[in-house]
Amino acid sequence: MNLSPKNAVGSVKNSVLCIIMVKIGRFNTLAVVKTVDFGVYLDGGNSVEILLPARFVPEGTQPGDTVDVFIYKDSEDRIIATTDVPYVQVGEFAYLQVSQVNDTGAFMDWGILGKDLLVPYSQQKSRMHAGGVYLVYVYLDEASGRIVASAKTERFLGNTLPEYKPGDEVDCLVTGETPIGYSVIVDNLHRGMIYANEVFRPLEEQETVRAYVKHVREDGKIDLRLGGDTRKRVGSLTESILLALRANGGSMAITDKASPEEIRAHFRCSKKDFKKAIGALYKARSIELRPDSIALAKKE
Repeated sequence: MNLSPKNAVGSVKNSVLCIIMVKIGRFNTLAVVKTVDFGVYLDGGNSVEILLPARFVPEGTQPGDTVDVFIYKDSEDRIIATTDVPYVQVGEFAYLQVSQVNDTGAFMDWGILGKDLLVPYSQQKSRMHAGGVYLVYVYLDEASGRIVASAKTERFLGNTLPEYKPGDEVDCLVTGETPIGYSVIVDNLHRGMIYANEVFRPLEEQETVRAYVKHVREDGKIDLRLGGDTRKRVGSLTESILLALRANGGSMAITDKASPEEIRAHFRCSKKDFKKAIGALYKARSIELRPDSIALAKKE
């Protein structure tokens, strides 16, 4: 394979330069250097040019334009660009399905046409099987410069100290349900827990949710809740309760003694927040509390 530096998609020297100038396994915004019959070449820095094949080139693209592209290595180990959006990028966790298994390892579908993601046998907790869905972490192998994945996810978590404040909004990947709530991966970096009494609907493994930091523990794990600021949540909920009362003729049988499941089904909130909202409405003399119901307060 003798490719000239001008085309710059295969040589070791140019691969090293690309690693320095662009982020392999991530999206990059690169300028178009020139157009050819089979695509366009993008500026990878230090005179390195990276091919974006014709089928991915946005219509009307001209030299000097910039394009958002994902950079990876193709099946011939050449650095190349695509506008395909992968299911996961380097530095992220995801649940992916194994498309095939061979002597090298398991290959997973990660949304890149014609290029599956390798999980070497050394990076598997137990032997993966075709069709199976597994949680993996995607990283750039320093020795080969290739994008690979690992099912040994624990070693990629908790390696930096969390620097969150209560109320900070974070992205969470749900990895399982426990007796006290849901275990999650926070911002692809930390372990976290969304407690059952903070959840207003069932969560599913593999689901991604936005959550809010309650507390960062000494061990670096993070306690989270689904709702935002308590005052805003309760304020919004009081309006929902008043609307429900008016729509139901002024009263309803759902009280603070109702089960968390019943409250969740009607108001999509935790029982804790529901009780706070009922308390706020009662304090404001907007409702009356009866033994088996709640009613709008009678106007004097």
